[in-house]
Amino acid sequence: MRKLCLLLGLFPATLGIAQKKTSPTKIAATITETDLRTHLYIVAGADMEGRETASEGQRKAAAYIENHFKSLGLLPGNKASYQMSFPVFRDSLVDSKLIVNDKAFSLNKDYQPILQLSRSGSQYFSEIVLVGHGIVDSAFDDYANIDVAGKAVLILDGAPANYTTNQKGWRAPNTFYGKYQNAMKKGAAAILMVGTGYPKKELAPLGNMYTDLYTPKVGANLYTISPDVAAGIVGADWPALLQSSKTGRVAAKIVPTELALELNKTVLKLQSSNVLGYIEGTDKKDEWLIITAHYDHLGKKGDVIYYGADDDGSGTVSVLEIAEAFAKAKAAGMGPRRNILFMTVSGEEKGLWGSKYYSDHPTIPIEKATADLNIDMIGRVDTERKSADTLNYVYVVGDDKLSTDLKPISETVNKKYMKMNLDYKFNDPNDPQQIYFRSDHYNFAAKGVPVIFYYDGMLLADYHQPTDTPEKINYTLLKRRAQLVFYTAWEMANRNDQIKRDLAIPTMTR
Repeated sequence: MRKLCLLLGLFPATLGIAQKKTSPTKIAATITETDLRTHLYIVAGADMEGRETASEGQRKAAAYIENHFKSLGLLPGNKASYQMSFPVFRDSLVDSKLIVNDKAFSLNKDYQPILQLSRSGSQYFSEIVLVGHGIVDSAFDDYANIDVAGKAVLILDGAPANYTTNQKGWRAPNTFYGKYQNAMKKGAAAILMVGTGYPKKELAPLGNMYTDLYTPKVGANLYTISPDVAAGIVGADWPALLQSSKTGRVAAKIVPTELALELNKTVLKLQSSNVLGYIEGTDKKDEWLIITAHYDHLGKKGDVIYYGADDDGSGTVSVLEIAEAFAKAKAAGMGPRRNILFMTVSGEEKGLWGSKYYSDHPTIPIEKATADLNIDMIGRVDTERKSADTLNYVYVVGDDKLSTDLKPISETVNKKYMKMNLDYKFNDPNDPQQIYFRSDHYNFAAKGVPVIFYYDGMLLADYHQPTDTPEKINYTLLKRRAQLVFYTAWEMANRNDQIKRDLAIPTMTR
């Protein structure tokens, strides 16, 4: 990093004049490819071990970000601390049983509990409700005309050949998670889903992480089961039922069965953290601009590191560089009028945990947040994009929501400084990927904070793969996108009025 004092030579003595009369172009020019590359080879380097939430690699990354914020002279964003810790839980299985009509089935060979979605205890049922494939959408309801509240349900794998849906992603009604959510909404007490690949490898000694140990309502225990277990439940009708389910819908029915489910697990208490620092404003220091990115990724699987250079090392290092640019501006007498909170969050890959924790436990008056600018993957090119502008675009998401101020500000700034192609593809409320709801800005939007999300597109070849590495980043494009966010932040931090909140908070279409 270049020293702050070196920058002062770039500016004339007249920089003390009002911000509205100064140009941010020389400040923006301090966001360089060299600095972005230097940061990213550290943040997405082997020493960080993929930065999985609540891991040693994540803690190393948090320390690196905190030290950078300190070096810039940013003030701690959580009272006297630069980090905000939040609890994370993980389970270790002690014992489990699944018994059908006095026949005990074997763990891993015949069934596996989903630990993070199940609670310790015993459940005994005299019947189980077969609900076909467990699909529910506007034209297809496998739970029609049957009540499963407080009961055990059996759900078939996949979907019938005649079922179609335009909904994609892990929340779609025919996915594992979609079926689980459908059963939960119907009030099931235990869920058995027929799975594939049995017998399976030994259940991992630790289940997936989660944050909702304490909940107002206990959910249904969830198990995947082999076809042999399903046959034991259904009986002699199982082969015919399985065959018919491939081509059409299976009518729900109650199956008399003595089913015993027993689960005993220990809960490990871990923690993760967000890293936050801020620059104090001048005449509008009661208001705030928030700039976010998530610094966590998927960690390691065995010896294989999931580096997460684009997702979201690119956003993380952009926040570091934008913070440095504003620190240099302040040192040169061009500090922002509003406070700017720079925050890198963890747990995004697990379910937007860090931003959710912050939005529920804010360190600033959330009603005084003029906007959140969120950066998640801006270092690569969308391989499915057919336009000729692949080196001069960015997907801008959410600028048509929550505030009518957002788009005019975004477009005016871009036209004046960067002249990039702002692509609004993911603003479509019927976007099958529902991108607007899948990064950390959403938790601020849910609280009414106007947001803009900057994104490069889904890189199918390297997305969530160990091949998402720093040498594949287009640093020229990363710099331009980071500078666009900087210019937009400059305008939002220095304009006269707080961005108005005059549009409804959007909700998911499914």
